[in-house]
Amino acid sequence: MTGYVDVPARLGESALSDGRLLGWAEWGPLDGVPVLLCPGAATSRWLGFGAGVVDARGVRLVSVDRPGLGVSTPALGRTFSDFAGDLRQLCALRGLGRPFVVGNSQGAPFALACAAEGVASALAVVSGADEVAAPEFASVLDADLRGLVERTACDPAGAEEFFAGFTADAMWDMVMAGSPTCDLAVYRDPDFAAGYRRALNEAFAQGAAGYARDTVLAMGRWPFALDEITVPVDIWYGERDTGHSPDNGTLLAARMPGAQRHVVPETGGALLWTHAESILTSLLAKAITHG
Repeated sequence: MTGYVDVPARLGESALSDGRLLGWAEWGPLDGVPVLLCPGAATSRWLGFGAGVVDARGVRLVSVDRPGLGVSTPALGRTFSDFAGDLRQLCALRGLGRPFVVGNSQGAPFALACAAEGVASALAVVSGADEVAAPEFASVLDADLRGLVERTACDPAGAEEFFAGFTADAMWDMVMAGSPTCDLAVYRDPDFAAGYRRALNEAFAQGAAGYARDTVLAMGRWPFALDEITVPVDIWYGERDTGHSPDNGTLLAARMPGAQRHVVPETGGALLWTHAESILTSLLAKAITHG
């Protein structure tokens, strides 16, 4: 155990109605308050957050492998709505009710889909991948990202094929090269790095098709109506995080009535691990307030 992550307390796979398996990992007490994590890009169920915090706060943290990642069965052509449906089934199978949901990095739009479809009772978007294909961002994206967004819009199948060329090592290198010093202090922590590398390796165990599908969905226009999300929402960004949202979530928060935006000084994209207690405390309080 470190200050950032701990090994899962429980690992398993649940069979969905169509026979596919959905892999999950859990931390904290079985009778704790369910909090479901939609992990970041190309990371498996293995990488949780809040070492020591989930037990202290009585949280049952559940992280899920999206289809095609880790041990979850691939689902060709899956959509955001398909994923929300998968998690609705998982919640019924695992006795989670309508859990609180946390979406980190590329997991953010999948978590938002769960909120839009009534799976979540409250939501925290942490260092969330923003809707970079939104027209409001067209003029502020750097040339490389703008090119990927345009490619995804014009040729989604070709873009998916391109992203399917990524590997665990390439993802690690990209994160290390693009992170500020404050994040590298977390990512290079020996225990965190071991857990992160394991999660990447597991995510790519079936190849890169699962990651590629995630990326095309996240990088395109999102099909759900953010202004119709009515559950309590926290939006968290680190002040030094320049990679997840062009405006640190300003537009994202404005599109969801009642969303509360937090920008944490002197931190970056590793916010999920550096500020786990604040994130969980605020999420649990919101759920109680709006219960």
